[in-house]
Amino acid sequence: MTQTPTAKKSVQLSGIVVAESSVSSIDPDAGVLMYRGYDIADIAEHSTYEDTAYLLLHGDLPDAPARESFRRKLSERALPAAVQHAVDESAATATPMELVRTVASMLSFGSEAQGATDRDAGLAAATSLIAKLPTAIAHHHRRRLGLEPVAPDPALGYSENFLTMLSGERPDARAARIFDIAMILHAEHEMNASTFTARVVAGTGADLTSAVVAAIAALSGPLHGGANAAAMELFEQWGTPERTPDAVRELLERKAKLFGFGHPLYRAYDPRALILKGLSEELSQDADGPNWFEITDAAERTVFEEKHLYPNVDLYSASVYRYLGIPTDLFTPVFAASRTAGWAAHVLEQHSDNKIIRPSATYVGEPRRAYPQG
Repeated sequence: MTQTPTAKKSVQLSGIVVAESSVSSIDPDAGVLMYRGYDIADIAEHSTYEDTAYLLLHGDLPDAPARESFRRKLSERALPAAVQHAVDESAATATPMELVRTVASMLSFGSEAQGATDRDAGLAAATSLIAKLPTAIAHHHRRRLGLEPVAPDPALGYSENFLTMLSGERPDARAARIFDIAMILHAEHEMNASTFTARVVAGTGADLTSAVVAAIAALSGPLHGGANAAAMELFEQWGTPERTPDAVRELLERKAKLFGFGHPLYRAYDPRALILKGLSEELSQDADGPNWFEITDAAERTVFEEKHLYPNVDLYSASVYRYLGIPTDLFTPVFAASRTAGWAAHVLEQHSDNKIIRPSATYVGEPRRAYPQG
């Protein structure tokens, strides 16, 4: 499926093709996202995050031996002693995203892949990051609360292990599966801001870890990875489904930023948002407290009535994460952990036929002028 991107005036470089890629594709009019040719709806229904990460990195789904080998590598989740010490020391001062950025960099210290750009080195670095970043996130969170960290359990699946490390309790199978689906949906999304950043850095000849660290920095902004946390903060202000429509209209009248709506590419319903909406509704059935699904749904209906805008992935991922017990300031770090597989796939692709990415700018400053003398 080939599309011609349509430029969006409010987004710089919108509609400009900067690379050829076989990692993922988007049909903006039909609302279809595919990883390596597989529809995201089918992947979310049938795959696991581990198999999805393998698909992104290697180009196809694993057979049984490859699956077992890859899962064994991803079960090596313990942090090196120096990294664990750094997490402990920074628990009171570092934000979760600062922590993720720093740990990602530290994980390359002394590794065989350090500085190398060949495919084997890149795969080793990518696998280490995918395995260990969730451990760092959970470890840091518990330390900042004054709780003992929960050691990773290699016998647990990727998502079940993270939720266990975070809360100290094993989640039920359905909660673990829903989190796994959310990780799948966030794993890759073509040439978004953080992926473009990763490819620019990789294009200079920098190694995979350097490119991923840069991508994490790009993801931290509220216009990209921080949007679901910003959306959740709005939901908390609104409080009830009944208050939400008027609150939304008031924001629209002020032309204030409304997070979770619209997309530089999609002109239809974001397929990830559609899946997450169903998961949010399911989780709301047995949840106590505010009905975050109904608040989100009320916001969606109001924005569509007023602006004819569809939700993007950030809108319903906020309530899904909240229902799963994930604190708001961990939404973006969790996003980073899941997107690492996609970033790494693009970096590997960039390194395979590398050319430096060097766009130009239109100069709008002073014309040539004489330097004053004396």
